[in-house]
Amino acid sequence: MKLSIELPGDRPVVVLGAHADDIEIGAGGTLLQLSHDHPESRFLFAVAASDTERSDEALASARDLLGDRAVVQMGGFEDGFLPYADPTAVKRWLRSAVGSTPPALVFSPWGGDEHQDHRFMGQLAWQIFRGSTILEYEIPKWESEPFVPNLLIPVSEETARAKLDHLEKSFPSQHGKPWYDISLFSSTLRARGVQHGASINAEGFVARKLALEASPQGG
Repeated sequence: MKLSIELPGDRPVVVLGAHADDIEIGAGGTLLQLSHDHPESRFLFAVAASDTERSDEALASARDLLGDRAVVQMGGFEDGFLPYADPTAVKRWLRSAVGSTPPALVFSPWGGDEHQDHRFMGQLAWQIFRGSTILEYEIPKWESEPFVPNLLIPVSEETARAKLDHLEKSFPSQHGKPWYDISLFSSTLRARGVQHGASINAEGFVARKLALEASPQGG
């Protein structure tokens, strides 16, 4: 079954990340394609954990990826301490950051992620955005975790290359870390493309709740 994504222009696409690069790793290709297909849409990035260097990377990355249609809200919480430091403060920050307008679509880290920072942001998505469609993205890492996508979004060769090039240049603070490997990100795109069956590359998501609306038959 093929599904198309419709985005009302008066409601933002909200994208949650625990760290500066989570969003681009997990959903960068899909966001690029949504931006291209829906030029009227706005994107709100909410990134919880960051220091000054990583905040600068997140801000520059979002602007480079989506231009002035991307707004970035930084939480400034300490990396590696979510949710243990002050979960109430994080939840209040996120509510304030995204405002009261219901999102057109929400992307968040997978709620079963083995990294507690990622997992907490995924859990907050379901607490705060009741009634919204939430797509949970994957972040390949050292931990062995059973991420099994039930939604695969195809990514063109051009978009896949743009995503990989973006990851290569946008997060220099992560260069040298063994998990921050462009070949890993490329392999993940290719593996999901194989699972998709009709695309060379794809991004995988967990969609725990999708509401389908039947289109009226033309006559």
